[in-house]
Amino acid sequence: MALLADPDAPTEIAQRMARMLPGRLAERSGQGRRFDVEVVSEPFTAVAEDLPTLMQRIMDRGSEEDWDIVVALTDLPLHSHGLKLVVDLSHEHGLALLCLPTLGRFRLQTRAQRAVEEAVLSLAGPQATGPGGSGSQPLRRPFVGRLAPVRPGQVGEEEIADLRYVVIGPRGYLRVLLGMVRANRPWRLVPGLSKALAAALATGAVATVNSTIWNLATSLSTPRLVIAMVGSLALMTGWLIVDANLWHRAGEVSPEARKTAALYNASTVVTVGIGVVVCYVGLVVINLVWALFILNGRVFASTTRTPLNATEYWTLSWFVASVATVGGALGSGLESDEAIRAAAYSKREQERRCALRDDHGD
Repeated sequence: MALLADPDAPTEIAQRMARMLPGRLAERSGQGRRFDVEVVSEPFTAVAEDLPTLMQRIMDRGSEEDWDIVVALTDLPLHSHGLKLVVDLSHEHGLALLCLPTLGRFRLQTRAQRAVEEAVLSLAGPQATGPGGSGSQPLRRPFVGRLAPVRPGQVGEEEIADLRYVVIGPRGYLRVLLGMVRANRPWRLVPGLSKALAAALATGAVATVNSTIWNLATSLSTPRLVIAMVGSLALMTGWLIVDANLWHRAGEVSPEARKTAALYNASTVVTVGIGVVVCYVGLVVINLVWALFILNGRVFASTTRTPLNATEYWTLSWFVASVATVGGALGSGLESDEAIRAAAYSKREQERRCALRDDHGD
């Protein structure tokens, strides 16, 4: 069998599970079977997101290599009849297509391995070769359960798939959203914004020794400091999205296209927002260390009429981080759009958006 994985995160997940999968499958099948697992990394979802086309590609790829079973993994959120796909299976052809974002944000490796195990055991089971063609025995965990927002989905008569699971309801939407954010790996935004961080650090270094900033920090109440923090984070997040053209516009006017665009935009806002918050926390820590090193208590007290104690160190570092974040937003204009997209999106999401821009340009 083969794990056909999109590049980047799906390939990493496939390679990790391939080490344990043969033993797990042999143990769970209970029929003395031996499973040889091969991992193939290639962008099988390139320039296509419709399920019939993708399943046809997977089937053709399996025929070329003479694999008995092919399980394809992608980090793109695919949809079927307005609902987000979890997995498509074709027992007749021994195929499965698994969408990783619909497995959620947490314990993705474990959930993905369980999902692959269930799919393979279903495809290799007796129902796949029984009289009268392929069967479609419902899968067990992690798809079905009283609390899982996953249900069997509609399959067209002309489709290659014969069994489908989709996520439903608000919990299903949240599960997909968190999965998309995880696929984007928001923590990569921090090293990807080198120029913006340099501008923020320079702004913070100067602001820390500015007497006007001292007076403002000591006079502001906690609610105002919170407002300053939220405002600076929102400004930085919004500026990055607008400046790098990260906002997704629906190419169609259908409700399904608008829902898909809203999901992509929500994942962009959360991804960039998490990255900006991580940067902000780092700025607070760096500003605090800098203040402890550079500030003179007597000069500070004579200027602000307030003794320089632990509370004042913290308040000043907090306020300076907000000021520095605004400076970082201005500095982010020095970053190229491609650099920001590379930091904010997974490899497949970058390719998908690039293809959309090319189509709109044509």
